[in-house]
Amino acid sequence: MNVFMTGGSGFVGSTLTRELTQRGHRVTILTRRIRAGHPLPEGASFLEGNPTAKGPWQKRAAEHEVFINLAGRSIFGRWTDETKKDLRESRILTTENLVEAMQGRRGKETHFFSTSAVGYYGFHGDEELTEESPAGRDFLATLAVDWESEARRAEAVGARVVLCRFGVVLGRKGGMLGQVAPIFRLFLGSPLGSGRQWFSWIHEKDLAGVFLFLMDHPGVRGPVNCTAPEPVRNCEMTKILGEVLGVPTFMPPVPGFVLRWVKGEFGSVVLEGQRVLPRRLQAAGFTFRFPRLREALQDLLGQVGL
Repeated sequence: MNVFMTGGSGFVGSTLTRELTQRGHRVTILTRRIRAGHPLPEGASFLEGNPTAKGPWQKRAAEHEVFINLAGRSIFGRWTDETKKDLRESRILTTENLVEAMQGRRGKETHFFSTSAVGYYGFHGDEELTEESPAGRDFLATLAVDWESEARRAEAVGARVVLCRFGVVLGRKGGMLGQVAPIFRLFLGSPLGSGRQWFSWIHEKDLAGVFLFLMDHPGVRGPVNCTAPEPVRNCEMTKILGEVLGVPTFMPPVPGFVLRWVKGEFGSVVLEGQRVLPRRLQAAGFTFRFPRLREALQDLLGQVGL
């Protein structure tokens, strides 16, 4: 199939592009500027355009059967009013423009896989959260609700819409591990706050596998939790990561007030977490290659110290 992807230059998009092309799909990656020397696998190509602005790229996008929207500024970091505006616009405007591009596909087979996040659910302590759980009311939850509502507009033009609610994606070349692993290697790894908050995660290979699975199962639509079936508490994640890296984790927990002081509002997100389960994927028959955190980290970081 012909796949149109936004946000395809990041570590998630790179992994997904490789998996898609290996399966024989053709992938077009929308990028603000085509840089020389950026290698792509055979079967993939770049298209220059700004996803947050309307443009000629929308006509080209309409030539594709599958749309995968991974675009959006990273939530990791301190949130200012300007940051929040960018977080919102990078998601809502991109989705709005993609839906507009799909107007040219009325009456044709169209699949729209739009990224969302487990932040949709807000904070619920130890409660298990599935696709049926209600939305929260904090900033991230409200953003996810609006983001998904914009994506659902594609149903009016006959598109099948799947809302992929990501947990924390663990990968070799970016994301959370890229920030955390160097700290642990300096023997500075420690739990955050109480350490009892839940950490819902997914291995990058499983995430790519989810998209391939969903492409092959057109009966699945609506919200889908893209998380491993075994979330862990932050203290357990800290212990396992230290063991996989072969480093001690003897540092005292980072106090919650310190994290909030350093990270601002985002610090509260890290300290709360969510216990999210991929019920719809499991019911549809998806098999995770890395359902447990230890095996996932061993694959990504090697079996150092074990």
